[in-house]
Amino acid sequence: MPFPQSSDPSHGTPGGAPAAGKSPRPGKGLLRRMGEWSARHFVIVLVAWVVALVALLALKNAFGGEYSDNYSLPGTQSQEGLDVLRAHEPAAGGYSSQVVLYDGAKPLTDVSDQVSSAVASLQKLPHVLNATSPLPAPGTPPPSPPPGTPNVGPLSTDGKTGYITVRFDVQPGTLGDGYLAGVDSAVQPLRSAGVEVEYGGSLGELARPEPDDRVSETIGFAVAIIVLIIGFGSLIAAVLPLVTALVAALCGLSVLGLLAAVWTFATVSPTLATMIGIGVGIDYALFLITRHRQLLMNGMDPVAAAGMATATSGRAVLVSGCTVVIALSGLWVSGLSFIGLLGLAATSTVVTAVIGALTLVPAMLGLIGRHIDRLHLRKPVAEVEPQAKGDEAQGTWHRYALRVERRPWWFLTAGVVILAVLSIPLFFIQLGHIGDGADPKSFTDRRAFDLMSSAFGPGSNGPLTLVIDQTSVPAADRSALASQAQKALTGVPDAALITPLTPTSDGDVLIATAYSVAAPQDELTTSLTNHLSDDVLPQAVSGTTAATYVTGTTAAQIDFLDIVSSRLPLIIVVVVGLAFLVILVVFRGPLVALKAALLNLLSIAASYGVVVAVFQWGWGGPALGVSGDVPIESYVPMMMFAIVFGLSMDYEIFLLSRVHEAWLRTGDAKASVAHALEITARVITCAALIMVSVFAAFIVSDNIVIKMMGLGLAASVLIDATIARLLLVPAVMTLLGERAWWTPRWLDRILPHVDTEGEGELAAAGGTGGAGSRPAP
Repeated sequence: MPFPQSSDPSHGTPGGAPAAGKSPRPGKGLLRRMGEWSARHFVIVLVAWVVALVALLALKNAFGGEYSDNYSLPGTQSQEGLDVLRAHEPAAGGYSSQVVLYDGAKPLTDVSDQVSSAVASLQKLPHVLNATSPLPAPGTPPPSPPPGTPNVGPLSTDGKTGYITVRFDVQPGTLGDGYLAGVDSAVQPLRSAGVEVEYGGSLGELARPEPDDRVSETIGFAVAIIVLIIGFGSLIAAVLPLVTALVAALCGLSVLGLLAAVWTFATVSPTLATMIGIGVGIDYALFLITRHRQLLMNGMDPVAAAGMATATSGRAVLVSGCTVVIALSGLWVSGLSFIGLLGLAATSTVVTAVIGALTLVPAMLGLIGRHIDRLHLRKPVAEVEPQAKGDEAQGTWHRYALRVERRPWWFLTAGVVILAVLSIPLFFIQLGHIGDGADPKSFTDRRAFDLMSSAFGPGSNGPLTLVIDQTSVPAADRSALASQAQKALTGVPDAALITPLTPTSDGDVLIATAYSVAAPQDELTTSLTNHLSDDVLPQAVSGTTAATYVTGTTAAQIDFLDIVSSRLPLIIVVVVGLAFLVILVVFRGPLVALKAALLNLLSIAASYGVVVAVFQWGWGGPALGVSGDVPIESYVPMMMFAIVFGLSMDYEIFLLSRVHEAWLRTGDAKASVAHALEITARVITCAALIMVSVFAAFIVSDNIVIKMMGLGLAASVLIDATIARLLLVPAVMTLLGERAWWTPRWLDRILPHVDTEGEGELAAAGGTGGAGSRPAP
């Protein structure tokens, strides 16, 4: 099988292939031997997987850790302010949550004994620094704010709503579900007296029901079966990728549970890992099974076919998996362990999906043998549509490929225009934190949010703690400083109320509380926080050596937002750069690598636009169970970028591998693009529909972030597999022609040689699956 060289004298050897007329005949490679061994000894491999799954599940149940959203932001002003409070007033320096009380029939003063009992019981719970009653001391009239001053609590004007402020020495979300039993017991006298009791803040998040992904997984699997049966006609071939993907995902989730005993993973980690693991697991298995079935149709023995599929498509799976892992690893560039560990969580199931594709899938194929198409609803097909007699076109995809080849500029322009339109909302993106007000009303933190907003204004749900550290200020100057600072804190725009400054017990720190006119997630609150931190407080202590901070949960969330926003461009550069290098090494073409990076950026921008339109602009948000317009969760774009960029490289590698393979065989650049599109379009389309269904199924989750991720990933895969892979890539590759595979001689000498699609294996097998019936990736 000769490998032609380019007629361009500056062209390096294409793809690192040997010169024409020197067909290599290497022995069986490692992947091929592993695939054949797994297929031949399927009993051993299947038993090993079952034992590994059972053992990992047992170890996870025995030693696995818990998931929580506890994270620290060292070096930020909110963290430094919290440290100052802990040092000078420990009771004021913890993590606060509200226990909200409401009685529509009578004022809370009528149940003062029950309130006092609840406060005392809460005070005795582990990790509680203090608990403050909303009621005045016995015999004291309820305080009323001065005329024109908003009532921010802790007791409403009509006396029917109040909140107990509970301060913890740790984030309540890290305490585990069992902690709630003590809280419920403490407030039981109030509930028995007919008072509605709801938990706000982190305590309310702890009380949320455990996320249940079974509905999403069932929907995703059901759609996947339908797509596979319609696409390929074989029931066994449709079920097989789902089984192997599920087993691999369960193993990966068990590994993640064990890792959670060492590191603190966010609560969304297992759901995120499930989404990614099942999605790529089905895709990887599908590509191997499709190629295996085509090899069987071509007359190859089942064991040999499994080995060849592993050597060819399995090699592409390995490269694709490594690309996804590299993209996810780029999240560590954020410098935030919270973000990096989310990437590690997704990596755990990607790795097991790759291992499953290379070992479990060949073993299942060996077990099934030639019976893979025994149960079929119509004539089974693999990749290439049967050739129509008397017609040069071989089917729908071949005719489409010829159209792209004839009018590449039309297809390129159409694809760019569509992506540009979808990307428009991206220019109006508002990053922030999704507050409790967007949660379902079945959540106690949402009900607490509504009660607080109604009685005390939306800003009461996210108070800001202002800290002035005057330790270094001489005692004689502190009175003047306090007067100057109090004056500066008067009339601050967008602040509903700022309480008077009060000194700590040691007199070294001044503390005040600021309430925004808007909810914590609102852009006005973010602006207020930054204004207080950057302008108001520094001016309040100007001329002195005092240090100022804005701290509290809302301030920490805004600091987190600022860090993520500032480091997102760096992550984009790193991930794109690493992906560029992977494509360059694999295909040895700088222009191909540059094209892949640029087109993937366009696809991701379009998917961002869809997320902004649905959630931030509210175009369909209520239909998805989202209350009102919400900002885009600060870390979602970062996670989406790494995941989407990695996943988009899957289809990029599978498509380019077939283009490259045909180019090496024929030397006809344009015909190679049409040929590759013809034989991969069906598989890529079905694989994309499956992954879209898996991701979209998670939109039914009660977690808004999971909804956002599910929709964003589903939209990105759909956009990438259709507009990018079927419009832009073929058009650009056709326009580039031979230049796509041009490599400077100096670069060709230093790049390693990677046999991505197993061209050497195909040559060693005598060109099995060759022209006209080449198997899909």
